[in-house]
Amino acid sequence: PHLFPSTLKATKIQAWWRGTLVRRALLHAALRVWIIQCWWRKIMKNLQEEKQKAALLLYIQKIRAIVKLQSYIRMWLVRQQYCRLRTAVRITQDYWRNHAHPAPGFFQGSYELRENQLKLHLDISMGSHICRITDCIPFPIKN
Repeated sequence: PHLFPSTLKATKIQAWWRGTLVRRALLHAALRVWIIQCWWRKIMKNLQEEKQKAALLLYIQKIRAIVKLQSYIRMWLVRQQYCRLRTAVRITQDYWRNHAHPAPGFFQGSYELRENQLKLHLDISMGSHICRITDCIPFPIKN
């Protein structure tokens, strides 16, 4: 059939309008997809950050436990060394108090315990002679 020119123009306008509606619908669908993808990426990023944070906290907890254990072992070693040195000082003091020469004199001393050494100051008097001994004994602990 033969169409009037006005009918052809109306058909063209309708086709253009339908195309515009389809393009608009596709654009809205694409925007919705993009919004959902952004939301999903954000969720995944948050989950990844939480996993990383949990792993970091676990690592820090392990490191702190190791450091605490090392400090207890170092403390135990220092106490052992201190007890050995204290015993040696007592033995020396007992010897000088009980077995020294009968000449009048005195034995006097002090010690200072530091982080990595023992400082000894001894004064031994035998009549008119005074013998002063000062010594630093390092602890065999690695820093």
